[in-house]
Amino acid sequence: MREFLVQITTTVPEGTTQEEADRRRAAEAVRARELAATGNLARLWRPVGELRSIGIWRAADEYELHEKVLGTLPLRPWMTLTVTPLESHPNDPGRAAATS
Repeated sequence: MREFLVQITTTVPEGTTQEEADRRRAAEAVRARELAATGNLARLWRPVGELRSIGIWRAADEYELHEKVLGTLPLRPWMTLTVTPLESHPNDPGRAAATS
């Protein structure tokens, strides 16, 4: 699987009830755990003081990432995404561990 750096900003649309937002957030947590279990979600961070997330996501290609991974997130309709495909750097200290 290829790796992608994904920055996500979620904006709840005006007029959305608190109940709907809470329901989607709860479903999002469940789906994130499922995607972590399948290896599609490797890491996820929230920058201090910000309401966005940055993660390492995995998929066969960018199409699969958008359609079969990120597209399955319950909050996806409310998300703005920035996707950056990644490749291993020759000086990556984790590279040796990954190939051992």
